[in-house]
Amino acid sequence: MVRFVNRERELKRLAQWWAEPGARLGLIWGRRRVGKTALLQEFAKDKPVVFHTGSSRPVADELAVVSRHMGATVKPAFRDLLSRPFRDWEDCFETLAEIARERPLLFVLDEFPELKTTSPELESILRAFWDRARSKTTLRLLLCGSAVRTMAAIQEERAPLYGRFQLSLRLDPFAPHEAARMLPKLKPTDRALVWGLVGGVPLYLEWWDQSRSIKRNLERLVCTPGGALLTEGDFVLATEGGGGELTRQVLHAVAFGRTRYSEIEQAVGTSPSRVIDNLIELRLLERISPVTDTIRRTRRSSYRIADNFLSFWLGVVSKYRAEIDRWLGRSTLSSLVADLDDHMGPRWEEAFRQHLRRMAARGDFGDDIVAVGPFWSDGQDGVEIDAVVLAGRSRKAILVGEAKWAKAVNGEGVRRSLETKAHRLPSTADTLVYAACARERVSPAAGLRRFTARHIFSR
Repeated sequence: MVRFVNRERELKRLAQWWAEPGARLGLIWGRRRVGKTALLQEFAKDKPVVFHTGSSRPVADELAVVSRHMGATVKPAFRDLLSRPFRDWEDCFETLAEIARERPLLFVLDEFPELKTTSPELESILRAFWDRARSKTTLRLLLCGSAVRTMAAIQEERAPLYGRFQLSLRLDPFAPHEAARMLPKLKPTDRALVWGLVGGVPLYLEWWDQSRSIKRNLERLVCTPGGALLTEGDFVLATEGGGGELTRQVLHAVAFGRTRYSEIEQAVGTSPSRVIDNLIELRLLERISPVTDTIRRTRRSSYRIADNFLSFWLGVVSKYRAEIDRWLGRSTLSSLVADLDDHMGPRWEEAFRQHLRRMAARGDFGDDIVAVGPFWSDGQDGVEIDAVVLAGRSRKAILVGEAKWAKAVNGEGVRRSLETKAHRLPSTADTLVYAACARERVSPAAGLRRFTARHIFSR
């Protein structure tokens, strides 16, 4: 059994929500595999709780399952739910409210969007019940789901339950230092590589065998027909990305280096605007601009695959997919491994930026940090800076940094390069901090802050 780690902030918010008096309604959502069920089980382990996971059954069957669960756990004294199962959802909610009249009870409706497929009126039923009964019960009701767009729509102004949630909690994949806690047996450099390949999705990190080498894990998970990560890419595209052909084309275009809107449009042969917006909402795609730009969409905006695993699957694995499916995965393994350094470059830069954001949140750079991100300028003499930290209303750069996916880098050379590039920034602090990041070692240089995988992927 995998030990539960991370989610301290989420558990704290759930505890605060639970502690408030009266009836409470909450919403938890996030992509599949991100650990919603594990979080709820950890939160509920010392509480009276009834769990129900929707699965698009006919309404009578869903209610029969709820009745069995409730009859076996809370066992209401005033009703035998095995002989008298719930007639409808109103009956279910009213019974829950009565059980929780004096003592809080948690009722979790997991995969709520699945319940809506067979009970499209469920939100309206719940609103009528909630408005009528919330002053008479201490029921805690959590709606959970993986269909991100559906769960977001539940909170919109036109939705029946709008304005009634005391908790709205979105779960995202683990950050680098959180992923490191799931890989305690690995060296920091190997943790960095695993995160760069599978991202921060807890299930993918669980699949990684820490007693085996990188190659053996890739052979088992990727280079074998039916391998967990090999088939997972298809699953993600079918469930998270909407499964449409245009969605696949857009993601493939970005994965293979067409990062500007015009390049994507040319690659897919039609306007990709709606698909891009959907993928950004799902956090599979990310729109990025130079950190010094204050407008979200500019002519300098570009796009990147935001999910590490999907980037790896589309940009590396897909090149070998046909051979792997023909049981030639072992012979392609060396070539696939050779591709990893190119894949890891942008992932390592993002890990560095996330670490700087974590430092900024702790106050390591002062209390007026307004942005952390990359910078680039266009033209033949354009420059790129992997990470820039901006401070104050004037948005002055106080730190510039470079991250290289190399075992070691020359700190003096990085500092000189950054000094030159920093002149292209619109505004810099009088005292500018320089930073360099490599996997294992950065040689010392005057005024240079040095970072390695040991800093970013510490447990």
